[in-house]
Amino acid sequence: MIGDLLKRLTEPTPEQLPDADARLALTALLVRVARSDGDYDAEERDRIGRIAETRYALAPEDARALRAEAEDLESQAPDTVRFTRAIKDAVPYEERMGVIEALWSVVLADGVRDPEEDSLLRLVSNLLGITDRDSALARQRVADGR
Repeated sequence: MIGDLLKRLTEPTPEQLPDADARLALTALLVRVARSDGDYDAEERDRIGRIAETRYALAPEDARALRAEAEDLESQAPDTVRFTRAIKDAVPYEERMGVIEALWSVVLADGVRDPEEDSLLRLVSNLLGITDRDSALARQRVADGR
């Protein structure tokens, strides 16, 4: 399944993904950002699980399974630029904006804004077609708990 999803994501003109594949790709992006500082800790894994539970109305065990599959996809996915551009082409804008909020939630999960995570999130936001201003507003909403 992951190989098929990666193949579809890296086609020259990827089609919009079915919901289950979009969930997996977006969750893999959360994992990539969480891993970017070299410290993928339990707080970040838990946060990704809670995001999946809330965002996709999943039971905790289903969210854990999605996160585990996303970890596998992330480790096999191409470089961040190609992976993120493929997601942009395959996922509607509204979902991408929600992903930025989720990404900030993961970055802020451990209470530390790591420079590697900040840098990667700026890159990912731009690649997803989200402006720096909208990303900053998303960060503020997350930090304020809204």
